[in-house]
Amino acid sequence: MTILAGDIGGTKTVLAYFEVREGGLRPGASSSFPSRDHASLGEIVARFTKDSRLPVDQACFGVAGPVRDGRCETTNLAWVVDSRDLASQLGLPLDQVALINDLEANAYGIPLLKAEDLASLNEGSPDLAGNAAVISAGTGLGEAGLVWQGKHQIPIASEGGHASFAPENDEETELLAFLRREHGHVSVERVLSGTGLHNIYRFLRDTGRGEDPVWLAERMRETDPAAAISEAALEGRSDLCAHALEMFVAVYGSEAGNLALKLLASAGVYVGGGIAPKILVKMKEPAFLRAFTAKGRMGPLLEAIPVRVILNDRTALLGAARCAALRASMI
Repeated sequence: MTILAGDIGGTKTVLAYFEVREGGLRPGASSSFPSRDHASLGEIVARFTKDSRLPVDQACFGVAGPVRDGRCETTNLAWVVDSRDLASQLGLPLDQVALINDLEANAYGIPLLKAEDLASLNEGSPDLAGNAAVISAGTGLGEAGLVWQGKHQIPIASEGGHASFAPENDEETELLAFLRREHGHVSVERVLSGTGLHNIYRFLRDTGRGEDPVWLAERMRETDPAAAISEAALEGRSDLCAHALEMFVAVYGSEAGNLALKLLASAGVYVGGGIAPKILVKMKEPAFLRAFTAKGRMGPLLEAIPVRVILNDRTALLGAARCAALRASMI
C-alpha cells in the first residue's frame, strides 16, 4: 500500500510517499515547499503527485489549525483545507483521505522515534501506562495529548496554544500588559513561538531593558527576526537577545508544565517544533526545568515526569503516514 503523507505548517509544507511493508513504514520520495508561495495545499499536492506519478492508496495530512468535519482554516496561512477536495483531487474515496491537526500527527509519530531522535531534559520516572503530552513552538504553538486506553495511547488534538498566557513573575506580567495593548487577548502563542520571541524582544527593548544595536536591526530585516535574536543570544553578541531568549525558555518550561498537569502526562512530555532543537543548549539549562516544576504542591509530581526534545523534524510526517496506515488496518 502506498501512502501520501503531509506535514503542513505556516512556514513549509512537506509531502512524502510511504510504503507499508511487513507491518512497517518505508519512506519514499519527498519534497518540501514554502507554504506562503502557494495559494493552497491542493496546488502543492498537484505539483508533487504530477512530478512523482505514483498511485496513492491512502492519504493523511497534518495541518496547523483546528480540524472539524474534515475541514481546516489554517491558523497562520490564508488557506482552507478540505479533505473532500483532496479526496476528489487524488481520485480516492473520502474515507481514504484523513485531515488531522499537525500536533496530533506529531503524537502519532512519537512511537516511531528512535533513541537518537530524542534529547532528554529530565529523565524522571515514567509511567508507561500513563498519558503523555506534546508541545511544539515554531511558526505557532501547538499542543496535543496521548491518552492511555488500556493497551496503548491514543493521540488527541487540541488548540491549547491559543489559551491565555499566564505570567509567572512581575516581568512577565508587564509583558502581558504590553501585548494586551496590541492584541487584546494574549494567547500563549503570542509569547511562545517564533513571533513570540520577537514580541519578547520588542517588549524588553521598548521598556528600556536594553539597546537595539544597529547591526541586529539590519540582520532582523534580512532574515527571520526570531532566528536573528536566538543566534545573537547563543553567540553572546547581545545582552538584550540573551534576556529575551531566557524569558522565552522560562515561558516554554512553564507552559509545558501546565500541559503536563492538564493531561496528567506521567508517561512524558515531548517538546517538538523547529525552535527547541536549535536552542537545545539553552533548553538544557536550569531555567526550563525550574519553570516546568514550579507548580506549588504539584512540584514533586512534575519532577517525576520525563521531558524530551524531539530532534527528528519529520516526526509529524511519520505520524501522518502512521495514522493513514492505522486507519487502513495495515499496521
